[in-house]
Amino acid sequence: MKIMPYSLGALLLTLLVLPAPTPAVADPTPAAGRHRHDAAEISAFLASFYGHHGPSAFDRDHRVSQQLKDKQAHSPYSDVLLCIQHEPQEIAIGTVTVAQAAGVGWATVTTHWGSNSTDTFTAYVRLDSRPIKVDDVICAG
Repeated sequence: MKIMPYSLGALLLTLLVLPAPTPAVADPTPAAGRHRHDAAEISAFLASFYGHHGPSAFDRDHRVSQQLKDKQAHSPYSDVLLCIQHEPQEIAIGTVTVAQAAGVGWATVTTHWGSNSTDTFTAYVRLDSRPIKVDDVICAG
């Protein structure tokens, strides 16, 4: 018995008869219906989170992403939320930038020290985080 390979026409006919695969749905909420944080919300959140001298113990436990908590666990001798080891005299939040396509917003945070010394870092927030949380911090140097 000789086995003949399927012809292209038979293959196309088979594909037309088979039901189309149903896509997996990760989130049943349509993208247009999901709230995404805007620059004003992120600015207010960061100002509240950092306050004048740094985040509180509650904020560190409840308003920080797991990724950032893990980063802190691997850096026991520095504060990854402030990029320092000590409490600053004052903290200022810069203008928030929102990148809708990337799903993230960020702002430069400036810490003020004695003798007019300052340092900066960038704090990132995911636009779709619920509740809003600091997702990452990148130190300036």
